[in-house]
Amino acid sequence: MDFQDCITFTNERTICYLATSVDGQPKVRALGMWFADETGFYFQTGAYKEFPHELKKNPKTEACFYKQEGMTGTMLRISGEVEFIEDVSLKEKVLHDRPFLKNYGLTVDSPGLIIFRIAHGTAHFWTMDTNLKPKEIIKF
Repeated sequence: MDFQDCITFTNERTICYLATSVDGQPKVRALGMWFADETGFYFQTGAYKEFPHELKKNPKTEACFYKQEGMTGTMLRISGEVEFIEDVSLKEKVLHDRPFLKNYGLTVDSPGLIIFRIAHGTAHFWTMDTNLKPKEIIKF
């Protein structure tokens, strides 16, 4: 498995569980990833939610993507630090890809429109077949 496998896996199943930590207390929530490419794993959210503020205080995170297969499945865990992005072309793209955001009054200039990515870190796949084997770490 390599980084391209991570990109493919996440783009085929965009729902993940994203972890933050507040004062040493872990917090996990389900979240829809926007897209992944060779520059990282991209997410969009709103400033009214708690977790982007949690990530600004502590940018370390882990996202877990899962594909059910029979009794178990395949899991991909991605760890790294988030980067917040203020790129007009990406904001235009997210408003195009997710037109429902306009219903919330969000525009390219809205401070409430937040884009972040995990651009660097590590990833590894898990299955029951690899359960007792050493992790094969993919650096990106």
